[in-house]
Amino acid sequence: MILFVGLGNPGSQYENTRHNIGFKVIDKLVNDFSARDISKTSFQGKLYRAANSLFLKPTTFMNLSGRSVQYVKHFFKVELEDIIVIHDDIDLPFGAVRFKRGGGHGGHNGLKSLDMHITKEYLRVRVGVGKPTHKSQVSDYVLHDFLQDEMPMLDALITHVAKACTLLATEELNEVKSNYSLKSIEGLMS
Repeated sequence: MILFVGLGNPGSQYENTRHNIGFKVIDKLVNDFSARDISKTSFQGKLYRAANSLFLKPTTFMNLSGRSVQYVKHFFKVELEDIIVIHDDIDLPFGAVRFKRGGGHGGHNGLKSLDMHITKEYLRVRVGVGKPTHKSQVSDYVLHDFLQDEMPMLDALITHVAKACTLLATEELNEVKSNYSLKSIEGLMS
């Protein structure tokens, strides 16, 4: 069983924010796989299933995402190496994509929560959302919508990341890294 987790915040006011890129990728995967909703209150998130894949959007808000992931992991007996987490990363330019297993949280509250609840050795799909000018603006920046001129590129980015996630379930990490890592969205648009 593979568990795909998209990090984000519930509620329509957060729907198009940078912090919710993980939710957007999960929505695309759920649609692509025609996954069915199997959510229960105890999962503390929206959970979908298609064959041997689970797709989770924790509804605990970002800072408590680990609780939802931990519960679903135990309920379905998902191994840590079979958890793939898709999240926004301000240390990467908009449209950059990187993959890695384990590592630090880089100040990301969703990853801090996951590390606390399930340890650090899950697979991460880091999606670059750009960075504000000043460090003091980070929380405001990630909780704001993508810019209008980023929207056309956003769809291509989400499609790219969803395809990479699908392949992570069956191919070696290094193979996916070499074929799907991006320095920026421009590489995808050309």
